[in-house]
Amino acid sequence: MIRILNFIDGSFQEPVSGLYLYNMDPSRGEVYGEIPDSDERDIEEATKAAAAAFPLWSSTPATDRFHYLMKIAQVIRHRMDEFAEAEARDNGKPVSLARAVDIPRAISNFEFYASAALHFASESHYTEKLGINYTLRRPLGVVGCISPWNLPLYLFSWKIAPALATGNTVVAKPSEITPMTAHLLAEVAQEAGLPKGVLNIVHGLGSKTGDAISHHPNIKAISFTGGTNTGKRIISIAGPMFKKLSLELGGKNPNIIFADCDFDEMIKTTLRSSFANQGQICLCGSRILVEASIYEKFRSTFVEKVSRMQTGDPLLNDTKMGAVVSESHMNKILDYIKLAEEEGGKILCGGKRVVHSGILSKGYYIDPTVIEGLGQECRTNQEEIFGPVVTIQPFNTEQEALQFANATPYGLAATLWTSNLKRAHRMAEQVHAGIVWVNCWLERDLRTPFGGVKNSGMGREGGFEAMRFFTEPKNVCIQYE
Repeated sequence: MIRILNFIDGSFQEPVSGLYLYNMDPSRGEVYGEIPDSDERDIEEATKAAAAAFPLWSSTPATDRFHYLMKIAQVIRHRMDEFAEAEARDNGKPVSLARAVDIPRAISNFEFYASAALHFASESHYTEKLGINYTLRRPLGVVGCISPWNLPLYLFSWKIAPALATGNTVVAKPSEITPMTAHLLAEVAQEAGLPKGVLNIVHGLGSKTGDAISHHPNIKAISFTGGTNTGKRIISIAGPMFKKLSLELGGKNPNIIFADCDFDEMIKTTLRSSFANQGQICLCGSRILVEASIYEKFRSTFVEKVSRMQTGDPLLNDTKMGAVVSESHMNKILDYIKLAEEEGGKILCGGKRVVHSGILSKGYYIDPTVIEGLGQECRTNQEEIFGPVVTIQPFNTEQEALQFANATPYGLAATLWTSNLKRAHRMAEQVHAGIVWVNCWLERDLRTPFGGVKNSGMGREGGFEAMRFFTEPKNVCIQYE
């Protein structure tokens, strides 16, 4: 049994309650560790430590903050295999995916924002017959960072790195379902010599620790990634307190495929965009819309390839699909597959739990599933499933494709496949989404803004957008004429 602790004021601490929660290995369906069952008392201690550290950290030169963040990146890179294996065991994702994507991206997050600390600048405006206006940007103080279970270190670092780079101190809560790499990050912060209290990591349930972060009057901003309902809860608490909020919420993303696409490249990428990380990425294209003239060809090719995909032990290097994150999440996905059949959908492949033998026999595995015959108005196409499940549907015209694409309350991302440049620009402008990929998927330039519209969130992360979120602008006007 692995017991991890909270990281507060530079040291590892037991929860005030003395209580712990089980941590499950989803690939084996077994308890393998314990995490603190923290509450508002632990958040209070973490916030006090962060507040005490803020004056010194906020006045630390950007060049020094650069070196701290680069050191964190360096230590994570040195411990790459340890981090990747911890992520795979905790989350159920293939270790090859964690090693190729999750951990390298976390390293890049720290490196990018280390550099951004040196290059982030404010504006000045010369005003005729008056003088000059210039803008100061100061850190907010203590900020809260709350991350989800699907990309645990990837998204945890995506929030923590810009917060630290801009001179804030942090109270961070990882998902209670996937806490291990957050614990390892605390070890890295110690090894890198990060001053005590600058980064505090508190484990526990969202209903206790997350709510406590939202309620605490001395936490000035919250960056949250997770479900839309939880986002609504945070707004209801933090909104009346006038906290700054950045909320990256759910998605029900369209993958729009026109007949003039590069078919082979589209198929290869659509397999990834449908089932990467067992479909547990908010950017996955779960609604596949295909121009009618190539629908039959797409369906037969896609289903044949999906049918050959197999789940396996995520700790083996050759595994491409692992387990979903928990038993409750597995049951939710299976319930949606059953609902799809009740709504008139036809299961073309998959649609069931996979029961392996031996040590994997209790694991939470689901065959990748393709469903057709459902309209955009049904619940299966309206609600976020967040698993290895996609629906496919033909369309006849560009306008019909747009109508289908925009038919949900979400607007996080979209993928568009076409060789027609004019169509690509038209569609990209009219699709309701915070990001549109054309002839690719999940290509990210860390300088660009990231976030959704409608029920997919508010605010933007990435690049200088994150640096602006974690700072407060002040205009100074000087008259010298």
